[in-house]
Parts: sequence; structure tokens; C-alpha cells
Amino acid sequence: MKAAILAAGWGTRLRPLTDSVPKTLVPVLNRPLLGLLLARLEDDGFLQVAVNVHHLAEQVLQFLARPWGFHLSVSREPELLGTGGGLQRLAEILRGGPFLAVNGDILTDLDLKAVYHSHRPEAVATLVLHDCPPYNNVWVAEGSVVGVGEPPTGGGAGPPLAYTGVQVVGPGMRRYLPAGGPGHLVDAWRAALAAGERLAALVLAGHFWQDLGTPAAYLAVHRRLLQGEAPKLGRYFGPRADPFLGPGGVIEAGAQFGPGVCLGAKVRIGAGAALRNTVVWDGAAIDPGVALEDCIVASGVRVQRGARGQVLV
Repeated sequence: MKAAILAAGWGTRLRPLTDSVPKTLVPVLNRPLLGLLLARLEDDGFLQVAVNVHHLAEQVLQFLARPWGFHLSVSREPELLGTGGGLQRLAEILRGGPFLAVNGDILTDLDLKAVYHSHRPEAVATLVLHDCPPYNNVWVAEGSVVGVGEPPTGGGAGPPLAYTGVQVVGPGMRRYLPAGGPGHLVDAWRAALAAGERLAALVLAGHFWQDLGTPAAYLAVHRRLLQGEAPKLGRYFGPRADPFLGPGGVIEAGAQFGPGVCLGAKVRIGAGAALRNTVVWDGAAIDPGVALEDCIVASGVRVQRGARGQVLV
């Protein structure tokens, strides 16, 4: 089994966090998001994985420079190629046959091995879809995608569904991906449909899924995980307590924690500080008496005054 991870984007919606950390290395319960996805592919028996990089590429390369249980290739993009161009380059690396493709900014407990094996050769790709407003913009009829971004002409399609960021790409899909330049995956899907190709739809429900593209979504994934959602992912985090504590931290007397708090390694929480729905990255310090709610504190930052709904860098 082969897999590709689209991890080259700027992470614009997560700025200013992604000014210094690529979005694919943003920690989730103190583990880099990319590491979680690679660990899952490793456990599922994928033998070849390709990852594309662009923004802050050296940080990603440094993270990837460790032994993995599969053959790992990296596609460096001096010019950002977009979802379509990036996928074409990854397909070239993986060389034929179907491969799983996963967006690098989602966390899900979908059975990736089962998704891979669901693909049939008569389809150029198999898109994994679910009902997730407000992202529902893919129309399906009789197990096939019939419209992307806008409803198809004529009837027969059910209510729109959302793309999960997970698909299986067959060899035939490469004819519609941009060759040698940037482009969008949605345009490639539309071109395939216009040519009469079949895009299979694998519609799933009952799974955990969270986009991490915004600060609000990033806080939401921590809140959901600390509430006990996604038990299938529990092995990758260890025991989940709220607050979730990294190693080497110091919590002074009288500090208070509401739900949804994750503290990274070697953080310092001052006496009487109060944190709620807040994620604090490694090495940060919260001064005594400071109250934070709905905040993200970047690595090494010292917070001296209270805040609500802010990204502190």
C-alpha cells in the first residue's frame, strides 16, 4: 500500500502560529500532527509514503529524519504547486497503482487501510465523503460523485456531502492533474467528470474528524479529544487527563484549570493563574494570576496579562 500526504501549504488561516511552525507540525496533545498521521500509516502497514513540503520545509525535513517502518520520500516544492500540482508530483514519486492521499491538516480516526482497499479500478479516484456542514459541496448519485462545488444539472443527486480530505487516487486520475505546474484538485475532479470518468464516492459516518485550519478548530480538536472522543486514537496520546500535561512542567500553588487545557513540555503556570479552553506550547510561561480563555500560547512565550480568544506569539 502507498500513501501521499499533502503538507506543503502555508497554513494562512492559522497565522501567526504558522509564521514560525509549519501547519503540519502544529502539536495536537503535544504530538506533531504529521507524526500522528505517519504513525497511523505505519501501523496500518503502508509500505511507501510520500510527503510534499514548501513552507518552512527545513523544519519538516528535520522532523522526518528518523527511521520509519516504510520507505519515505519527500517532494520539495520551491514553487507551491497547490493541491493538484502537488498531488501530481507525489504520484510521480509513488509510480503507478492506486495510492491513498490525505490532507495534512486534518485529524481523523477513519480506517485508512479499509479506505485504500475500497477503491476499484473502474474509478479514477475514490473520494471519502461525510455529512459535515458547512463544508457540504459534493453531490453524489448511485455511489458516484456527480458534482463538486456546484450542484449538477438535472436530478438524481442526493443532498450535498463534504470531502474529508481523504481519497484514493487511481492511475487514470493523473491525466487530469496539472503536469509540471500549479493547479487545484477541484479543477482536476471537474475535468475528470466532464470527460465521463467515474469518481467513486465512499460515504462514511460515525467517525472522528476535525479540520485544524483555524485557531478555533485547533482549540476544538483539543477540547473534543480531552472529552474522550476518538478512543481509537488513544494509543497515540497515552492517558488523556484534562488538563493534559507535558513532561517537566511546573504548576504553582492555586493555579486553576477549566476544561480543554493542554500544557506542553516545560511550561510554567504561575500561582493563581486560571486557564480554560487553552493550549500552551512547550516552554511557555504564564505569570501568576493571569487568566486565559480560548487562547493558544506559542512556544517560549511569556504571558503577563489575561486574554480571551487570542493567539499569543
